[in-house]
Amino acid sequence: MMRWSPALPPRPGCPHRRLRRLLTRELPHGLSPGASTFRPWASASFVGARHIFPCALAAGDAAATRRALQDKLGAAEWTLPGHIVADVAVECGPDPQTLRIEILTVED
Repeated sequence: MMRWSPALPPRPGCPHRRLRRLLTRELPHGLSPGASTFRPWASASFVGARHIFPCALAAGDAAATRRALQDKLGAAEWTLPGHIVADVAVECGPDPQTLRIEILTVED
């Protein structure tokens, strides 16, 4: 946890809404994000958040879409002021037509 100091700049805000907008642009036609959530995340060296985006697939093979989307999102350049995308994971959801996208961001 960072301590507050008048000499240090404030901690950057959470990029969840901006990340959702950027993710929506990257999703293929027919894949729509549902209600997303995020939760704080920290390691010994970094502070950030895990952003979880459940998505519904209109039609098609979820496994093939998952593989293609994992490659596309893993190579994407994310512009999040004050944050870095550290990891992107795309998993098949509990239903055959759902995917779960999880993006880990850390403060820069």
